Amino acid sequence: MKIVLAIDGSEHSNIAIEKLTQLTFATNSEIRIVSVYENPLLFAPGAVPMGGLPDNYEQAMLSVKKSSENTIKEAAKLLKEKNAKLNITTTVLHGQPKNAILNEAETFGADLIVVGSQGHGAFSRFLLGSVSQFLAMHANCSVMIVRKKGEK
Repeated sequence: MKIVLAIDGSEHSNIAIEKLTQLTFATNSEIRIVSVYENPLLFAPGAVPMGGLPDNYEQAMLSVKKSSENTIKEAAKLLKEKNAKLNITTTVLHGQPKNAILNEAETFGADLIVVGSQGHGAFSRFLLGSVSQFLAMHANCSVMIVRKKGEK
């Protein structure tokens, strides 16, 4: 089985990671852990004046990318601790999360995409819609949306 675990470091993605640690997998299962980072200035319109501050922009992008790398590194470590036989790969992508995750799942040949029910970026969800909802409606494979216990 090929599984894409899409995470962003939020509480909800941590719950998705925990859910995967509780599951039993076939011997040849592969998990691709994906984190997608967006332009950090998208969430703070007007933060950079016209003409911009290229050094600050570059630094912000590197910071967000580094945070994504740390997030998937920790997730891989947790999954390996629970099941050392899993084949785990990781990737950090830049772009719009719902499209990047969907494209990665298709490229990877995923049988299942696992996501938390919510993630970072309420402003992004307002503008772009729910990532989990988009994946459930458009993926060519099954999608597991993991919810926090008691959440509706």
